[in-house]
Amino acid sequence: MSLFLAFLGVSFVVLATPGPDTAITIRNALLGGRAGGVFTALGIASGQTIWALATSAGIVALLVASEPLFLAVKYAGAAYLVYLGVKALQEALRPSHEAEALAVAKPSRRLTAASAFRQGLISDLGNPKMAVFFASLLPQFVPPGEESFAALLGLGAVFAIMTFTWLALYATVVAKAGDFLRRPSIRRVIEGVTGMVLIGLGIRIATEHR
Repeated sequence: MSLFLAFLGVSFVVLATPGPDTAITIRNALLGGRAGGVFTALGIASGQTIWALATSAGIVALLVASEPLFLAVKYAGAAYLVYLGVKALQEALRPSHEAEALAVAKPSRRLTAASAFRQGLISDLGNPKMAVFFASLLPQFVPPGEESFAALLGLGAVFAIMTFTWLALYATVVAKAGDFLRRPSIRRVIEGVTGMVLIGLGIRIATEHR
């Protein structure tokens, strides 16, 4: 129980630190309302569940040990973040009359649930730091001699549930302030900032060492 409580504490600190997942969730909640943010969070949590499953099966250890595979995942994930960042900057620079039309459009028309889920899933699976995180974190909180598939997967599932809950809260807060945040001038600023953050995170992932 003490190990599990320590795991919850470490997990909360990790979740409370903003990163690509947080940025994408906030942007999609702005574009697609609460549903857009929640489905993004669901995609991210699904990606983490896949990482947990791969960690439990020993696949992540092979990925981390293989330099070519690790670099492929790293560059693909970084490129996707830059792509999303560029799209956000394009939205920020959208002509005024188009921005006003976008502001009054229904959230579901700006971003579908399927698109939100896909962006969250790809973003998380394309982040090699998640592979290193799961491979290094989960075994530390399993009692010695009890490192089983079920134990590692269980901790990974708990982390994914915590992630979904935390990001869904972000989505709810953004959606509550939706009318204000979707004003053309405010939306431009948020899109611009989010775009630069996503591009910066993508570049950092691509250039940093393990």
